[in-house]
Amino acid sequence: MISEIFTGSFYKKFPVVLVMALFMGVLLTACHGSKQSKGFEVPETFDESKNIELTFWAKNDTNKAQSKIYENAITEFEKLYPNIDITLRLYTDYGKIYNDVITNISTGTTPNVCITYPDHIATYLTGKDTVVPLDELFDDEKYGLGGSELKYDGPSGDEIVPQFLTECRIGENYYAVPYMRSTEACYVNKTFVEKLGYELPEVLTWDFIWEVSQAATKKNDDGTFALNGQKVLLPFIYKSTDNMMIQMLRQQGADYSDPLGSIKLFNDVTKDNLLLIAGHARSGAFSTFKISGYPANFLNAGQCIFAVDSTAGSTWMGTNAPLCDIAKDKIVEFETMVYPVPQFAMPGEIGQKSYCMISQGPSLCIFNKEDPQTVLASWLFAQYMLTNEVQTSYAETEGYVPVTTKAQNSQEYQDYLSRSGEDNSRFYDVKIDATKLLLDNQQYTFTTSVFNGSASLRDAAGQLIEDVTKASRRKTTVDDAYIEKLYTDTISLYHLDQSSAASAGKADLGPLPSESKMLLGALAAIWIAIGIYYVLSVKNKEKG
Repeated sequence: MISEIFTGSFYKKFPVVLVMALFMGVLLTACHGSKQSKGFEVPETFDESKNIELTFWAKNDTNKAQSKIYENAITEFEKLYPNIDITLRLYTDYGKIYNDVITNISTGTTPNVCITYPDHIATYLTGKDTVVPLDELFDDEKYGLGGSELKYDGPSGDEIVPQFLTECRIGENYYAVPYMRSTEACYVNKTFVEKLGYELPEVLTWDFIWEVSQAATKKNDDGTFALNGQKVLLPFIYKSTDNMMIQMLRQQGADYSDPLGSIKLFNDVTKDNLLLIAGHARSGAFSTFKISGYPANFLNAGQCIFAVDSTAGSTWMGTNAPLCDIAKDKIVEFETMVYPVPQFAMPGEIGQKSYCMISQGPSLCIFNKEDPQTVLASWLFAQYMLTNEVQTSYAETEGYVPVTTKAQNSQEYQDYLSRSGEDNSRFYDVKIDATKLLLDNQQYTFTTSVFNGSASLRDAAGQLIEDVTKASRRKTTVDDAYIEKLYTDTISLYHLDQSSAASAGKADLGPLPSESKMLLGALAAIWIAIGIYYVLSVKNKEKG
C-alpha cells in the first residue's frame, strides 16, 4: 500500500481505504461492546466410572433443621451417583462465603458449588473463567433442566419462577440458579397499635408507620413509656437498611442504579428520605438492627411495634415463635400481623392491591474447573437442589418460598400451607403467613441491577441510613450540609469513586480483547497511510 502512495495509484483507491477504515472501527466497537463469557461445552456423556470429589459451601445460622436438609440432600444424591463424593462446608453468613471465595479465586481453590448472591457473583466474574455460565447447561437435552439422562425428577426451565430466574442473569449469561426466595415483611404488634387508638389499614404506608411510631414515644412521669410501662421502647426497627433505602427509592420512582453500572443513589430523593429518617430517629421512634439489635427480640419483649425483617426470619417473630432468642419470662402476649413492607404509593388501579417489594434469597453457582466432568457433576448436584423434596423441606424450615412452580404446586407443599397454626413449629402461623405474603405477590417483586460493584453500592445505601440514624440519636445536626458530606464520605468509603465510568453511566467493559487490539493496530496503520497520502499530494500540487 505504501508503494501505491508514491506511484499515485492510491488516490484512485482512497474511497475503498476509507470504507475499510470505517468498517474496522465498527468491528472494533462491536468486539469490545459485546463482552460475553466463554460458554461451557457440555460433555456428550457423564462418566460414572470416574471418582469425582466436590465441595459445597452453604450458609446456615443456628437452624439445625436446615443443615440436616443439606446433609440429607447430599446423601440421597450420592446414592444416585455413587462416583460423586460431596463435602459440605457451612458458614454463618453469606459475607463470609463471599470473602472466602474472593480469597480462593487467586489460589484456584474455589468450591465446586456455592450458595451465594448475584451481587457477589458479579465480583467473582472479575477473575478469568471463574463462574461457569449456565446457558449451555440449561438447554442440554441430556443433562439440562429436565434433561432425559437425569436420575431424578428435576424441574424443566419453564417450571422455575421467571422473576426468580431473571435475578441470576448477569449481562448476556445466566451464572446461577435460584435456590430459595424471600422478601421483606413488616411484623406488627397489633395489640399495641390498637392500644394507641389506631386501626391497622389494609395496606401499611410509611405515613401510617411514622405517625403511630411517633405516638408511641410518649412517656410517663417516671420515665417509662406509656405504651408498655417499660424503660425501653423502639417503635420501629428495620433490620436491613440497604433494602429499606432501595425499596423507598423504587416506590418513589427515583434512581438507584442501572444495568450499565451507573451509580445514581446519591440524589435529592435519597437526601429527602435521609432527612425524614433522621427526624424520627432523633425522637426515638426509629432505629436499626446494627445500632440497637435484632428486631424480633424487641418485638417479642413488647419493646417494638413494627419490626421489618425477611420473611425467612418469621420463625423468630411473635409470642409463640419457635426460634425466639430471648428468655421466656421476657416474652409478652400480643397478636402478630404480617404485612408487606410499608409503601409510599400503590402502583395499581384505585382499589387494586399491588406492592413494590424486593425479591431476595440465595442462589446456586458452580465454579469452573479444568475437568469438564467435574463441572458437569457440579451442575447435576446444583440441579438436584431444585427437586421438590429439597425445595419443600427447606422452605418449611423458615418463611422461604420454593423457586419452582413444580414444588409450589405440589400436593405436599399445598398441604403444608393449609395447616397453618396446627402447631408452633412446622406449621407456625406467622411463618406460613409470611410465606403466603410472597406467594401471593411474586409478580410485584423486583431486583436491582447486578454488576461489578453492585454489592458495594448496596452496602453504601444501607450505610447512609445507619449514619444519619446514629448521628440523630447522638443529637448531631443532620441537614443538607451534613448529607452532602455524608455522600462524599460514603462514596470514598466504598470506593465508588474509583469507577468513574460507572458513576458517569458508562459500563465498565474491561480490557480490550486481543482481536480488538489487532483491529486497532490495523485501523491506526490505515489512518497513518491516509495522512502520508495527504501530505504527499499537497507537496505534489505545490511542485506542479
